[in-house]
Amino acid sequence: MSFLVPTLSWYFFRRYFFTFIAYCLAILFLIFLVDFNESSRRLSAAADYTVLTGLLISLLRVPTVLQLLIPFVVLIASIATLLQLNRKYELVVTRAAGVSAWQFLAPLVLANLIIGVFSITALNTLAANALQMAEDIVVERNLGARQANTVAPWLRQRTEAGDTVLGARATSDGGTRLSGATFFLFDEDQRIRERLEAEKAVLGDGVWELTGVKRIRASQPVEIMESTTVPTNLKAEFVGESLTSAETVPFFELGGKIATAKSFGLPSTSYEMQFHRLVAQPALLAAMTLIAAMVSLKFVRFGQSLTVILGGILAGFVLYVVSELIQAFANAGTIPPVMAAWLPVLVASALGTTVLLHKEDG
Repeated sequence: MSFLVPTLSWYFFRRYFFTFIAYCLAILFLIFLVDFNESSRRLSAAADYTVLTGLLISLLRVPTVLQLLIPFVVLIASIATLLQLNRKYELVVTRAAGVSAWQFLAPLVLANLIIGVFSITALNTLAANALQMAEDIVVERNLGARQANTVAPWLRQRTEAGDTVLGARATSDGGTRLSGATFFLFDEDQRIRERLEAEKAVLGDGVWELTGVKRIRASQPVEIMESTTVPTNLKAEFVGESLTSAETVPFFELGGKIATAKSFGLPSTSYEMQFHRLVAQPALLAAMTLIAAMVSLKFVRFGQSLTVILGGILAGFVLYVVSELIQAFANAGTIPPVMAAWLPVLVASALGTTVLLHKEDG
């Protein structure tokens, strides 16, 4: 028995790891196809758009989407591995040899902890840099100007010339380069004086430099201008903290971003939520193993696998909905980000442990 458990552990570890890789590659391919189809629909109207550009943008976005879906890939891979072991009677023989569920689940938990650490270090850095490159391409080739919705947050600035509210459909270079930018200029009575829609906007020394501009003023025809400027007192660091997406910041830089945002008096909730979510990810993946074991350890006869798989997917979906609701409360400032990140992990771990204890120890 002293030699049996380490050998079995290594066997289960390899079986699970190769299953995870296979499912990961399959889901990566699906992510790529779906994102390419969606990005083509949104960006194909731009003059500089090509199929190769769309393929490159989708390829660069894949790591970010994969990082979000890793808990579900882990759940499906864990269920598949345990079902395969059950169908071949390997779990039956293992239990008959006196090995408990906790012992043969340990290799899967260890593998998921390793995957979680890899996800918040190497994968997160790759995803953040790749997403930033994708946004740079959108801005440089002016692909964001024709997107349907503004995705960057609105920003308000105050100058001697009056207040201005600005937003953009895509940003790069830490928010200092905008694509599909919109500027609302207000008069002294806080009424909109004019609206400027620019294909591109670049933050210069004390001004926003706009190109490809449409000026819209009340009861006057639309004026087309090659370029114009809008005064600003915003600094590049402030704009970067306001417009940079938390998903484009690598894990090891999030702490600095949080401190910088607080020093500017800006809300740092999105950065804090991203940081704690990443820190909690290894534990969440380990909890997914327990959720998978809840529905997969019972011996399954031929034709009953679909029920098991649907049960596991339903459990993962419920956990996802709960996580999203808690994160929404955190973004609204109702609960601290650290609680929002760790509460789903604690719930999943407690549920999985309770069910397994009941099944194994009565």
